[in-house]
Amino acid sequence: MEDKDILRGLYRNYYGSDADEMQKLAGSGGDRVYYRMKSPAGVCIGTVGDSLSDCRAFTGLSRVFRRHGIDVPEVYAVADDGLHYIQQDLGDTSLLSLRGTEEWRQMAAMAMLSMARMQSVDGSEWKDIVAYRPFSRRQVLWDLNYFKYEYLKPLRVPFDEELLEDDFERLASRLTGDSAGPWGFMMRDCQSRNVMVSGGKPWWIDFQGGRRGPVAYDVVSMLWQAKAGLSDNEKKELAAVYAAEYERITGNDAGRLLDALPLLAFFRTLQVLGAYGFRGLVEKKAHFIESIDPALRNLENLYQRATGDDLPELRRVCSYVCAHSPSPAPHDGLLVKVYSFSYKKGYPADFTGNGGGFMFDCRGMHNPGRYDEYKPLTGLDLPVREFLEERGEVQKFVAEAFDMVSPSVECYLRRGFSDLQVGFGCTGGRHRSVYCADMLARRIAAAFPDAKVMVIHREQNITEKL
Repeated sequence: MEDKDILRGLYRNYYGSDADEMQKLAGSGGDRVYYRMKSPAGVCIGTVGDSLSDCRAFTGLSRVFRRHGIDVPEVYAVADDGLHYIQQDLGDTSLLSLRGTEEWRQMAAMAMLSMARMQSVDGSEWKDIVAYRPFSRRQVLWDLNYFKYEYLKPLRVPFDEELLEDDFERLASRLTGDSAGPWGFMMRDCQSRNVMVSGGKPWWIDFQGGRRGPVAYDVVSMLWQAKAGLSDNEKKELAAVYAAEYERITGNDAGRLLDALPLLAFFRTLQVLGAYGFRGLVEKKAHFIESIDPALRNLENLYQRATGDDLPELRRVCSYVCAHSPSPAPHDGLLVKVYSFSYKKGYPADFTGNGGGFMFDCRGMHNPGRYDEYKPLTGLDLPVREFLEERGEVQKFVAEAFDMVSPSVECYLRRGFSDLQVGFGCTGGRHRSVYCADMLARRIAAAFPDAKVMVIHREQNITEKL
């Protein structure tokens, strides 16, 4: 039976009539599918799950938390397969969408109070419902290696793997010890886009990944969420609201919880950069690409507080990453980025969500890198430039590339587009591609003064704004 038919059956059995409308809702980070189902009898959300264990956790935890007066959606009916269910419709207004309004401040404070109550529910009521094992050293190392393999390596960030793994081990010990503060129910994916505002209060909608763990993890997930862009004062105020409520309910010292925040916030930022790397750099999903730059700003504010002499290689890597952000700050007008690169190391990453642009292959031209006198030089050095120009082929190549690219630059300027990417690749990304990228970038800058132009020689670690 088709997913829609199963949901229609649940709706019919619950409301006593068929749904007149069934509108598919925009997806989020996961693979679950949601439909808004309507008829005069009522409105609900039909859910098609992607994991049986997650679905069982969500429906079971919903019942537990509602018994304690915590605002989570009511699950009306569940199909026999456990993967399809209908639940309370809380509308389309997320806490994140209210950012910058006076209502946001009020709802955010209420959400922190509600979070403290949720995390304080006795573990005996939910330990057999959650789908995941408690937060552990193994999970920490998984997430840290996710950061290494999905963010650092795709961007070719230099690091000593043995030393970095040593630091990961030390960090894992701190995160699973007293430094992480008190433990309780940990939602794990706690962020303001997963809080809906309905009926004048916030509702938690995404807690199926919950498990036992340090409660401060959820606090930092909420307050250091990259897209929310909270100021230091806002983070401090909301953390204090949470800590006071958690201390009132559990008796745990608020100061101990607040002391754990920088360490957990640092770890959470590394974790989300790994996710943004995979979902953005690998899967090319624009939402995640756009989140990389604000996440790096979080990292810049955190890593010096959370690392020290005991984590030297991780500290060095974070310093490098923050200093070499691949995602430029938001800009007005058109930005044209012209890359040189080595085909051996793959195409330049696109951080705009547009999927890249023009790519030109320079390997058909005579290679100066074959000769000893040119090997230590680049396409920016006069002897290499003279070598390439003497044969006449490179001038024609760049001119024809300009003829292909310039109509797009003109069109993008006219239509108000913000980004265009051009790449020149050769074997090593040192001679031919560097020359061509530099020459084309300068021609574009001269021909289109209203455009901003950057030339990026990726393998040479050179970036210039023209």
